[in-house]
Amino acid sequence: MEYARHLSTDPVMQQLIQAQGPVSLKQEKDIYLYLCYSIMSQQLSTRVADVLRERFLALYGKRKPSAQAIADTPFEQLRAIGLSNAKVHYVQNVARFELTEGMQAKKLQTMSNDEIKTYLTSIKGVGNWTVEMLLMFALGREDVFAPDDLGIQQAMRKLYRIRLTDKRKFKMRMETISKKWAPYRTYACIHLWRHKDGA
Repeated sequence: MEYARHLSTDPVMQQLIQAQGPVSLKQEKDIYLYLCYSIMSQQLSTRVADVLRERFLALYGKRKPSAQAIADTPFEQLRAIGLSNAKVHYVQNVARFELTEGMQAKKLQTMSNDEIKTYLTSIKGVGNWTVEMLLMFALGREDVFAPDDLGIQQAMRKLYRIRLTDKRKFKMRMETISKKWAPYRTYACIHLWRHKDGA
């Protein structure tokens, strides 16, 4: 695979790819739903996030809800499945943005990564990290780096023996290393996460 050949010029990445095998990206059709699930699962374990998702779908007869259906769901009903007040607001903000502005995959695919970040972070409750995950795992963008992700930071600190304690300098070092991975930084991130998770 082209990405594997490119990343393998970095000895650390070469070892990870050899140990883990190649990875692939996929694209999601319902971007607003991906964003809603992403918000619901933040700061939760995978198991708890899965339970929340099942409860959420149960509100709509176990079918994928439309943005209109989510926007029309009473606040208390969403609170009752275990969402915090803030997350209810954020999920409904996403649904309303889909209805008024639109975030269909076709529309977003015409935009650059930075344009998508600017566009979607205008939704209250959607930050840079959330959009970076969306770019990687919902739009299948190959060249996304997530320097604020704790897993990426921990993996890079260990694998690249980064001893910096100054946060700004640490981030700069991460960015410098990641530039060698372009235009396939998404794959590099996935390999780093897999290493962190013991894959």
